[in-house]
This record gives sequence, C-alpha cells and structure tokens, in this order.
Amino acid sequence: MRPASRPSIRSKEAAAKQIAGLRAQIRRHERLYYVLNAPEISDQEYDALERELRDLEAAFPDLVTPDSPTRRVGEQPSEQFESFRHRVPMLSLDNTYTRDELLEFEKRLQRVLGERELRYTAELKIDGLSMALHYEEGRLERAVTRGDGVRGDVVTPNARAIRAIPLTLEGNDVPARLEARGEVFLPRSRFERINEARLDRGEEPFANPRNAAAGTMKTLDARVVAERGLDVYLYSIATLQGGGAEPTGQWEALEKLRSWGLRTNPTTELCRGLDEVLAYCDRWRELRDGLEYEIDGVVVKVNEFAAQRELGSTSKFPRWAIAFKYPASQASTRVLGIDVQVGRTGRLTPVALLEPVSVAGSTVSRATLHNEEEVARKDVRVGDTVLIEKGGDVIPKVVKVVPAARPSGTQPWTPPQTCPVCASAALREEGEVDRRCPNPSCPAQLEERLKHFARREAMDIEGLGDALVKQLVQRGLVSSFADLYGLTLEQVQGLERMAERSGRNLLEQIDASRSRELRRLVFGLGIRRVGERAARLLAGRFGSLEAIGSASAEELEGIPEIGPAVAGAVRDWFGVESNRELLERLREAGVRTEEERSPAVVARGLEGKQIVLTGGLAGMTRDEAKEAIQERGGRVTSSVSKKTSYLVAGADPGSKLQKAQELGVQVLDEAGLRQLLDETG
Repeated sequence: MRPASRPSIRSKEAAAKQIAGLRAQIRRHERLYYVLNAPEISDQEYDALERELRDLEAAFPDLVTPDSPTRRVGEQPSEQFESFRHRVPMLSLDNTYTRDELLEFEKRLQRVLGERELRYTAELKIDGLSMALHYEEGRLERAVTRGDGVRGDVVTPNARAIRAIPLTLEGNDVPARLEARGEVFLPRSRFERINEARLDRGEEPFANPRNAAAGTMKTLDARVVAERGLDVYLYSIATLQGGGAEPTGQWEALEKLRSWGLRTNPTTELCRGLDEVLAYCDRWRELRDGLEYEIDGVVVKVNEFAAQRELGSTSKFPRWAIAFKYPASQASTRVLGIDVQVGRTGRLTPVALLEPVSVAGSTVSRATLHNEEEVARKDVRVGDTVLIEKGGDVIPKVVKVVPAARPSGTQPWTPPQTCPVCASAALREEGEVDRRCPNPSCPAQLEERLKHFARREAMDIEGLGDALVKQLVQRGLVSSFADLYGLTLEQVQGLERMAERSGRNLLEQIDASRSRELRRLVFGLGIRRVGERAARLLAGRFGSLEAIGSASAEELEGIPEIGPAVAGAVRDWFGVESNRELLERLREAGVRTEEERSPAVVARGLEGKQIVLTGGLAGMTRDEAKEAIQERGGRVTSSVSKKTSYLVAGADPGSKLQKAQELGVQVLDEAGLRQLLDETG
C-alpha cells in the first residue's frame, strides 16, 4: 500500500477532511506496528504519510491540534519539569527472592481472604522507569514519572515523543478520564546502537539500558527522546471514568488497555494458583536473556479487584502484589591489579582491574572500589578472587573477597602517595575519604575538565567528546580551556576520525561557545562545589567573573543558598594565579566573561524569594518570566509550599492556585508580576 500523492487543496474545509483522514491512517498504522506487532506498510510508506500530513498542517497551521501525530516532537526544550501530585500514590512493591517466601506471601493472603482458590497475574518486571499516562476525553493530557511515589515530574513532551504511546485512544467506549501506568524502557538493540554511536563520537557509553532510559526521560529536549527509541508497556489502570463496563480484575484491565490502543506485555499470564506462578517464574528465569528488554523478576498480583480492595495496602506496599526478584547477576573473578583514576577535581578513585568475566550478558573487566577506606574495609588485594555483582544499577561492583581462595604472599593495597599521572604529591584533607592530586596542570585532570567544560549544561560544545579530548591533550594542542579557541582547521584535521567537514563543525561549535551566558562559563570552569544552581546565583549576583573573583567570603555567603563551603571553594579557585591567567586568556579569546548589562544596575530585590509560575501568561513566555525573576535574585520552583513567597497565576492555573490559597501564599496575576519586576528590577 502506497499513499497517493497529495492533491492540491484549495479550501480549508477540504484540507480539514484530508488532514483528518491522514491522522486516522497514521494512528491505525502506529497501533498495528507498536501495539499489535502486525505492520501493513513499510517504514518509507509510513514516513510518506507523515510528510503529507506535515505539509498540509504547514499550509493550514490553524488546523493543527495537540493530539496530531506530527506534534510528538515539536516543542522547544524545557527549562525544568513541573511537579505533579499523583491522585493515587504509586506504591513500591515488597520483594521476595525464594519459593518459600512466595508461599508465605500466599499464606498472608489466605489469612485475610480465607482458603478460597486464588487467581494471579504474572507479569515480567521490566527494569525501566515507571510512568503514569493521563488521558482526558481520549487525548493524552499529561505524563508523570513515579518520583517518590507521591509526587513526580511532568514529562509530557518526552512521552509524546515515544511512538509506542498513543496520543489519542481508539476503539469502543473510550473513557472520559483514564490514568494508565506502565514501564518505559530502552530495547537492548537500541541501547547497543546508541552506545556504538556514542563511542564513535568519543563519548562515554551508557552503563545499561535502564540508566539510558532514565537519563533520556530526564532530558529537557524531547527531540533527544525521539531519537533514542524508547518503548513502553502499560500494566495497570489507576483511574477510570467511563469506558464501558469496569473491569473486575487485572486481566480484564489489561484487555481494556489493549482495546484502547495501549501497549501491554504479551508475555503476561493469568495463573490459577501459585504452582502456575512458580512455573512462570522458573520459565522466564531461563528465557530472560533472549528478551529484547532487561527484567529483574516477576510481578505477582492477585487478579480480582474485590480481593485487592479487601487486602488493602500498607503505607509502602500493596498487600495484594509482590515482586519475585531474580538474584542479582554475580560471578567470581580474579583481581589483576588496582588502578587509580584521576577526576577533574583531582579526586583519586581506585578501580579493580579484573580477569574478564561474563556477568548478565556483558563482559566485565573493571569495577570501582570507590575510595581507599572501601578497599581497606573489604581488604581487596591484587591476586584475590572476588565476587562481582551487576545488580539493579548494572554498574559492576566488588561485593566481597573470597578468603579461602586468597593466594599466599598477597599484600594489602597501599594508597598512592603521588598522582599516577603527573606524580604530584597526593593530598588527603582532614575529614575527607578521598585523596586528590593538587596539580591543576595534571593531564588527567585536564582531560576531565575539558569534557566538563564542553557539557551541554556548560559551554555546550557539541562534538568535543572523550576520544577527541584525549588526542588534543596527548598531542599538546590543548593545555587549558583557552587553547580551544586557538585551534586551527589544519590541527583538528590531523586527528583520528576527523575530516574537513567534522573539523569545521567542531570549530564552529567552539566559536559559538564564546557567547554563552556567564552562568554557563562559571559552571564550565569546574570550580569545586559549584554546580549549575550555584553558578547561576553567582553570575546573577555579581554579573562578571572579575566581580566574582573580587568578592569576599562574606559577600559570597550573603547570597541565599551559598554557604561557607562553596564560598571557600570559590575564593580558593580565584586565589590561584594560574586560574586568574586562564581567565585573562579567555577574555582575550573573546569569551564572554560578564553579563551584557553592568552588574551595578542589576537589582537584587527578589533575593531569597521563591516564586512558582502556573498557568499561561499572555504578555511573556514562562521562560522570559523565569529569567526576569532569576535576574533579580529570585528562585523559580515547581511546587507550592510554605516557603513559597509568591504564586504567579496565569490562565488555567490548576491545583497550584488552590494549594497556595490554602497555605496563605500571596497570589499575583500577570499584571502583579510585572509590577513586582518593575519594583525590584
């Protein structure tokens, strides 16, 4: 099937009809592909349908609706996530690890329900991140992460970018309101391709699919989400209004979700009695490595909702469900050596070099030992046989030493007295567990600092990845941030994997970073204890690097949220002559080191004030309002609390307005916000 070429559309009415037909086709094919796994057209044919719809919507922009398939990715990157209180708490699950513990779980059920025969659903426990999808009148209204189970982050633009999540529900009896919950995950094949691409760009690969999925959903740019190819399986209904007869159990609820076009896991089974549950757990323990996603166990639920209500919940867990966890993947191997890595702040981290061993489907040859106190506590020695675990986080760690396998003659590990890269004397400050290299010119520190300087949150130099940074340092082309701005095309073309085009792109990115905001530069400098928030506060308060460097400890500590430790770190950094020379070289290279307006005219009338923005503003964007507040020293937060100074309520303010009124927080409309900004600016 190949879509016909688009006819010439002369009237808005004809365009509306054509657009409606295209949207219906695209939604049908999305469901066939993502939910039913039964595609009828090729990817190219699907793309042609989308292009046709995009062309029509571009010609008739007033016909674009939020639920159009073209709106999956179309929003500007956000500045922050809003917080949302779950209508029904997203409780955790109690865990069990053995057959006997699962039998004890059933005994607890029977003490409440009696000796009746129970039916269970057995569902694979995907190692991803939980998500609540809110549909209003069949349209995706909101997507919220689990958060702490009570409140989560609103990540609707990111959810829209996941093609397995329908923007509109289909089928019969579409509910007026639905909250469906599920697990977002990154398929293994996508994970491998993403890591290959990251390695090609000289970037650090993701540790595992779960970390990659979690990091993707935390991005403020939905375009990144679309590129990554996340997937989802829905597993429960939290809220339901309308939608025909209400399901009486979990199995029926899953059938309902599928009937509305929502994707559920086809491996789920309805089990009669615990023996069938245990057989399911045993079967998938053997088959899990062949799945397209990672699992760490099986979720067992009492099927009937009436029984679930009778059993109830504790403050933490539902009594009617439990997670049967598979043991963390472990293996024993031998320690070949203990290496020491040097971080950007000079921190020395011991790392166990291991005889390669397969753990949970991947080869492990290194495992962090965190710090010298951890090495001493576990008494890890070269030559030891150790137990390696790759648990939920899938970051290899040394669980313990196997004493019986220790060869004779091994010696306790001695922490380095000098930096392993530059040989400077390693220092350990009183009260700290880490040793540090004090040499700011240490090549290892320089590499890590350059990678930090190029981060998206800092100077945002795309293409300056790990492999490229290493070459620049090793070949002596870059010995400080300032050297980046003197690189030539001839120099970068001489590096591995760099051709003329990629070299020009890199130099363009470096050149563009000269005009980044001051807060980004302050963060990119890598001053110890100065994160993104502190960098913004310092830039907003002083307006230039020169003013920050000249500020006394008392002036620094006078900024709300800047304490003695941060103030001391700032004073120490600017007190180093080589750092001051670096700043002068950055100025000479044309890097922006001050705000566009003089700090003398930057009023700080909102210092110490916390302000929440809610609803739509007519005369300014939310980003513009946030920037204006932060310029005056205020802090924009996402949730209303007793610490909130003002709630700015625009159109359709939602529940935040009610909460502010309940707490007695002063509420401003848009005119009130403008007056406040005028008075404090």
